Amino acid sequence: DATADALHRDEIDCVGLLGTKFTMEQAFYKERLENRGIRVLVPGDAQREFVHTVIYDELCRGIIRQPSKQGYLQVLDSLAARGAQGVILGCTEIGLLVQQADTAISLYDTTRIHAEQAVAHALA
Repeated sequence: DATADALHRDEIDCVGLLGTKFTMEQAFYKERLENRGIRVLVPGDAQREFVHTVIYDELCRGIIRQPSKQGYLQVLDSLAARGAQGVILGCTEIGLLVQQADTAISLYDTTRIHAEQAVAHALA
């Protein structure tokens, strides 16, 4: 819901979703966003496998590789070409590999979004 709120604030109605295969393929995350009027795009099969493998085989182990970063940037570009106005980084580790400075498409890091909302709630 916090991510949907951020997307609505930025007037995003079509977003790409990156994360583990579970996040990209299961309905929970996508349905929450779609119920808020946001169209969700996920990468194709080969790109989903790539995104998932990099998370588990590299990022979770503290390995940051330039070829993986380039691959992720290609995934971002392909989502933008399909109409995504922004991309959700739906896994904590993805932000270790790609940052907003790396791409023109707006990135929505769920870790940051939830942390900011928790702070706002604590201060309210």
